[in-house]
Order: sequence, then C-alpha cells, then structure tokens
Amino acid sequence: MPLAPPTPLDVPPEQALLAVDMQGYSKIPEAKMAPVRSDLDDVLTNVLAHIGLQDPRDLRGAFKDTGDGAIFVMPAKDIARLVDPLLEHLHAALVRYDRERLASAPAIRLRAAVHVGPLSLPDHRGDAINEVCRLLDSQVVRTGLTVAREHRSGFLAAVVSEAAFRRTVRAGRTPDLDEEHFLRATARVDGKAFEEPCWLFVPQMTPRALAPLIEPDPPGGEGGTAAPTASAGSSSTPAVFQFNGEMTDTTVINKVGTMRIDRRRI
Repeated sequence: MPLAPPTPLDVPPEQALLAVDMQGYSKIPEAKMAPVRSDLDDVLTNVLAHIGLQDPRDLRGAFKDTGDGAIFVMPAKDIARLVDPLLEHLHAALVRYDRERLASAPAIRLRAAVHVGPLSLPDHRGDAINEVCRLLDSQVVRTGLTVAREHRSGFLAAVVSEAAFRRTVRAGRTPDLDEEHFLRATARVDGKAFEEPCWLFVPQMTPRALAPLIEPDPPGGEGGTAAPTASAGSSSTPAVFQFNGEMTDTTVINKVGTMRIDRRRI
C-alpha cells in the first residue's frame, strides 16, 4: 500500500528553538550598532562551537536575524544542550566580553528563550516560532534581566518553556542544572493574548533569591510579573532585608529577627 502524501493536517517534526534579544540595542548610536551586533554573533558562534552544537546559520531556514537578536532552529535532540550547558556558557562568555570590551563599546545583556515544538522548515510554519518570540518578550524574563543587572551585575536572563523544561531538566538531561535552579513563573506579554507557564533562569541567582524580586502569581492566578518593589519601611509590615551580594563593613540598623544564610551561590 503506497504511503499517504503529505497534507496540511500532518504535524511537522519538532524543532528546538533558541531566541535571544539584546537589551537596549535600539538606544545604541547607529554607527556602533553593526560592531556590537558583530560582537554578539562572535559570542554566539564561540559558545555553540564550545558546546559542540552545529551553528544553525550554516543551515537553510534554521536562522533568523531579528536585528537586535536572533532565532536559532535546531534538531529537537539538541534541546537539552540549549539549556545545559549553553545558558551557563553564554553567561560566562558575556562576562568575558564585558571585561575585554573597549570602554567605548556598550555591554551586551541578553534575554533568552528556549522552547521546543512542531515547526516546518524552511518556511517556519507552526506555533512554536511565535511562542518562542512571546516567551522572549514576556515580562518575567524582562524583569529577570533587570534583577540580574541590579543585584548581580549579570548579563543574562533566560526563560524555558514548560514543554522544553519537561524534556530537559525534569527528564534529567541537564547534568549541572536541576529544578532548584529555576523559578516557576507565568509568561505574559503586554497587549497579547499569551499566558503560559515557564521557568526563569538567572545565572548566579537561586529561585529563593529571585522570588521576592519577581512578583509571584497571586491567589486565583490573575496577576503577573512585576518589577521589584521596596518592602522595608512599611508601618504595618515588618521590614525585610535581602542581601544578594557580599557584606563588608556593613551596618544594619534595626533589629534582625531571623537571619537565614543560603550558602549556595545566590
């Protein structure tokens, strides 16, 4: 019996997707945009080569330049390596870049999104390409990058979709990252009918450190993520102090009722 010909009802093969976006790119003077974008391309090329992944830019339909970032489409089997070790290596590469860049060159800080889903190539037909873009644009990862910069001088915040998380971290395919390294959150985009569970990863910050800074969902699930708000100084609630960096010659005024020390990295 001959095989049925392909139809639009066929589910396309699954693909692994990585999307990145450079913070503040539109504010860079036009004359400096091309060199900075070239530097970002070099960082990504080196990281992909270092972890043994083929650069999708070498494959037709597997790379999309978004101006201030890029979307990489890879075989679904590569999804675990896009989480671990890529995210840690990407952050380390951005830290090195910042140490070595010229004073006149801006820092490169990235939001990243990792997702997996059905997607036809090279035409990118399928919801997966839109979903990874929504994840990348979600408030939770935007807030995550702000928190990373302000509290750890970090250069990366990444959001992993629920589907990608199940097949990588929860499935035990990420040797150096497990669930305790991620903050469960909800991805929402202002003005878009998009709401999906996700997992936020900020290098050098645990979920315990992130949680007070990324507003959790309120009871009923109708809330969203928001920028950190100051809690100290309220007359009705006790002051909460959180120290995310090293304390040297620091004086805390007032009474410290309970002190918890997380000796893991924060």
